[in-house]
Parts: sequence; C-alpha cells; structure tokens
Amino acid sequence: MTLEDRINADIKTAMKERRKDDLRGLRAIKQAILLTQTDGKGTTIDEAKEIQILQKLVKSRRESLGIYEKQGREDLAETERQEIKTIEAYLPEQMSTEELTAVIKEIIAKTGASSMKDMGKVMGMASGQLGGKADGKAISGVVRELLG
Repeated sequence: MTLEDRINADIKTAMKERRKDDLRGLRAIKQAILLTQTDGKGTTIDEAKEIQILQKLVKSRRESLGIYEKQGREDLAETERQEIKTIEAYLPEQMSTEELTAVIKEIIAKTGASSMKDMGKVMGMASGQLGGKADGKAISGVVRELLG
C-alpha cells in the first residue's frame, strides 16, 4: 500500500471520526503528493521520495512553529505542533543519537575522512544511507562533532 493510499484511507477515517486536527495534517500530505505527481517532471514517487516529501513538510512546520513561539502566538503554534505530530506518524522511526553516531563513525572510517574538509563526502554518504531514519540537521551535528 502506497503512502497515497494510506493517506486517502486515513482521511476518510478522520472525517468519519471528526478528527479535525488530524485532517489538516493528512490533507497537507495529500496536497504535497499531488503537487509532486503533477509537477511536470514525470518522476515516480517511490518510498524514498515519499519520505523526502514528509520530511520537507515537517521541516517547514517546525520553522513556522519557531516563528509563532517567538511571536507569542500559542494558538497558531499549537496547530503546527498537531500537524507535525500527524505527519511524523508516517515517517520511519528516527534513530537515536547513539545509533546515529555509530553509523557515522563507520562512514568516516570507510571514507577515510579526517577533518572538516571531508564533511561533504561524509554527509553525502550519510544522507544516502540514513535517508528518512535521521534528520539532516542531526546528521550534520554528529558529523561536525566527530570531524571537528
């Protein structure tokens, strides 16, 4: 079952159960999938692309959440928190910092990286290998710590 099929089924369920908070997040996912399908590039949406779409949605909502919290708009911040929670339910479970550090240490050993000059090489391999299992910001932080 594709993400799109799961979302459509969950939208129907949320509508029947009158869960407005979940509906907002589900409709945002559906909209992002439809936009990707009809962008004219003709790319197929595989599991990696689905994860990328979901991560992008979560990232934009986290940015909005930060802005709303700075401005003291708790009503809007709560809406963003609910949407993040709904969208994250469809992402694979995120790795812990310890697991992430272990994997990145292996990548550093494979690439022979020794300084910050090699960060791009390590980030490229790590992003490809850990796609969806860890946030890019978290990966970057661990790589900087280990190479710095």
